[in-house]
Amino acid sequence: MARSVKISRLLLHACILGVGVVMIYPVLWMVSSSFKPEYLIFSSPGLWPAEVTLDNYLNGWNIVRNMTFGVFFKNSFIISVIAVIGNVVTCSMAAYAFARMNFPLKRIWFAFMLVTIMLPSHVTLVPQYAIFHHLDWIDTFLPLTVPKLLATDAFFIFLMVQFFKGIPKELDESATIDGCGPVQIYYRIILPLALPALLTTAIFTFIWTWDDFFSQLLYLNTVDKFTVPLGLRLFLDSQGQSSWGGLLAMSVLSLLPIMILFFFFQRQIVEGIATTGVKG
Repeated sequence: MARSVKISRLLLHACILGVGVVMIYPVLWMVSSSFKPEYLIFSSPGLWPAEVTLDNYLNGWNIVRNMTFGVFFKNSFIISVIAVIGNVVTCSMAAYAFARMNFPLKRIWFAFMLVTIMLPSHVTLVPQYAIFHHLDWIDTFLPLTVPKLLATDAFFIFLMVQFFKGIPKELDESATIDGCGPVQIYYRIILPLALPALLTTAIFTFIWTWDDFFSQLLYLNTVDKFTVPLGLRLFLDSQGQSSWGGLLAMSVLSLLPIMILFFFFQRQIVEGIATTGVKG
């Protein structure tokens, strides 16, 4: 019996390892190909490069005349950091109101908020563009950052509402007896205890904003305002003269911030997601 259990576990781990290898192979091939000369990328598709060069990184970093790829990294960092700060602050405030405070039509407003999660983004695409065009925000960072300062990501509000409900309300009552108001309870009691949910919100906001292509393509037109996804698009030529070496090299660099963020905070991500289903 014990032997059959061990064999089953070995087979299970072998299957998981095989799936993992299949999933990570494209990433390994991209890293390997970024060090290959242009003519060997597709003619020699193996992981181990027959010839190693750093020209792809040098040429990719200086793809635009009088501008380096670092400008795109800077723009992406600016937009992502503003989005993180906006979502963490405003979504936590909205979640605190729904989870802890009583106000008229609270359940109805919460239901409306949940409906926005299920609403396809394509439905609101044209009205949003019309509004931002009327405000003369096109080709600026404002359409990508200002909505984040107004608690528009209902998913993170719902995530933090579930977490806040798991915090005992007796702490609020004790703080009220000590003379704390709703604002003091929010930043002295709720926020310190909700650190896993806040970190989860910050990490996912950064990753989703950093990887966002469609919104940035829609609202940014000038090259010096491009972000990393739009900068990678410059390597692809519609006439077939694409720089695959520079594209793969800059793609590797673009993955580094997300990979570093995930490896440093993977425990907080799991903890934040695992505890948001707890209700008080």
